[in-house]
Amino acid sequence: MQEQTGIKEASVEVEGVKVHYHQAGSGHPLLLVHGLVGSAKNWRLNIGPLAQHSTVYAIDLFNMGESDRIRGLDPGLEATADRLAACMDALGLQQADIAGHSHGGAISMMFAARHPDRVRSLILFAPANPFCNLGRQLIRFYTTPFGMWLARRASFVPRIFKATALGRMYGDPARISADALEGYVEGLSIPGTMDHILGIVEGWYDDMADLRAALADLVAKPTLLIWGDRDRAVGLPSGHELQRILPESTLLVVPGAGHIAFEEMPEVCNQAMSDWLQGLLPAAA
Repeated sequence: MQEQTGIKEASVEVEGVKVHYHQAGSGHPLLLVHGLVGSAKNWRLNIGPLAQHSTVYAIDLFNMGESDRIRGLDPGLEATADRLAACMDALGLQQADIAGHSHGGAISMMFAARHPDRVRSLILFAPANPFCNLGRQLIRFYTTPFGMWLARRASFVPRIFKATALGRMYGDPARISADALEGYVEGLSIPGTMDHILGIVEGWYDDMADLRAALADLVAKPTLLIWGDRDRAVGLPSGHELQRILPESTLLVVPGAGHIAFEEMPEVCNQAMSDWLQGLLPAAA
């Protein structure tokens, strides 16, 4: 186990697989779930501030980040949500607040639908959802033979092009910090990573159909939706639709932010998350 500035890095065995995570703080558990091409490092600007009131766990999902790669692992939302439950078991967590970003937000919603007693509340940063069609062309492309061939060579793409792609996820690319890119590209060269991502893409529409059906099980779950108004990946209109469907949800729009608001404007998002979580505490007697 490594420890830097109060943040510990460790791994836990989950169903025979090593899952890597970052941990800090004390209080009610808060589990951070990264997006499709990401890792626990994406939350590096959030873990410390959130750890003032919560025990924070930022995990690398199976086949991502520094966790083990398992060939043939089911990449579907339901299977991934159940693995998240197994991860909580391995960490000794009966219940947690769950914060998820993009595809990690979709995982978080499916997890809350399938394991409602394990989730006190949800914090969802522009979660992938069935009401957004912005990525249809990309999904179609990456399910073609040429698209899959190209994706498997992503680790060889020059850094400047990767940085440009990350810039499109920001409302203002000038806000990208020097170490931001590593959290998205470091794991791409590990064999098995891209196959798993392509498996998620291949099953995208089936997963979104399953998620749409599962939303009925989330109507009573306290949910904070956080969206940048310059999000080019998961459109803000789909956030308004989610808010309409989930009566216990609150939608916070971050002006000027893109798809990764918690990384682009961490102070704003950390304060919003902390205020939300503190509001869930029982009133003092």
